[in-house]
Amino acid sequence: KKSGGGSSGTKIPSLKLSLNSEPKAKKTSVKAMRTWTRLDRGYAYPTGLSLNNCAAHDSPNPGDPTKVLRYGDVLKVDFGAQIRGWIIDTAFTVAFDPCHDELLRAVRDATEMGIRTAGVGVTFKEIGTAIQGIMESRLANATLGRGAKHLSARVRCVRNLCGHNIKQYRIHGGKSVPTVSVNDDTAMELGEVYAIETFGSTGAGWVDEEGTSSHYMWNYDKGAPTLTELRKILKDNAGALKLMEHIRKNHGTLAFARRWLVREGFENHLPALEALVNAGAVNEYPPLCDEPGCYVAQFEHTIYLGPHGTEVLTRGEDY
Repeated sequence: KKSGGGSSGTKIPSLKLSLNSEPKAKKTSVKAMRTWTRLDRGYAYPTGLSLNNCAAHDSPNPGDPTKVLRYGDVLKVDFGAQIRGWIIDTAFTVAFDPCHDELLRAVRDATEMGIRTAGVGVTFKEIGTAIQGIMESRLANATLGRGAKHLSARVRCVRNLCGHNIKQYRIHGGKSVPTVSVNDDTAMELGEVYAIETFGSTGAGWVDEEGTSSHYMWNYDKGAPTLTELRKILKDNAGALKLMEHIRKNHGTLAFARRWLVREGFENHLPALEALVNAGAVNEYPPLCDEPGCYVAQFEHTIYLGPHGTEVLTRGEDY
């Protein structure tokens, strides 16, 4: 389950499992799952822990200084899991200072509006217009922390961050769901899976790459170099070739973190990883941040457009 954030009613994240199958079936299922590999089940991508004006893609790297969550902070927790490459992608925001409640409420309501609007035949323009109408009709407090003066600011959609469709083993399936009104008449189709996510900001409503990457993913974009081409490019770099084969075998096209590579035996992996990025084999995803001093909140759910309607795959009792 996922906490909805905010100072009132904030819950400690917990996990509840319901096992209703017969004992024999449970035993067989657990035994089978023990043989599954990283590509069969597990993390879908590194958990994002992005603070304040940083909207997404921040997560600890090996050797990073310890960050302490403080009373006035706004923390986005973005996490996902996968079974046989079928990914769920979800996020929530935590804040302790009540001055952030309106920001969190605006973004959460905008995400829920996006979910209610989504459906087979609905266009991206319709979804973006509905989300923006909710988000940017709200006011939030901008503050420097406990005891500081609160300034009223209109919540802005982060215009260059979008939802997206999800395909098997591909967190970004090629379609982007806007959070603002755009001239895009692409319609959602039966059987598709989407991450509906919105980001609201008390700042500019625009993010740029900033800082050191912690998120990486195999480059599966059209036009990416083939394995044959990569082996030629990296023929004199044994370390990069070894890391490349490890990533292909253990992570495939799923995103991964530098700290995972350390855990998997690649303690001094950075030169090899940089070589893979420079060769076009791997994409890096640095933190995405709005202007300093502002606050960004995020809420996200994964939905499935089935024959009987829209199903929210990541819905819990508290979010």
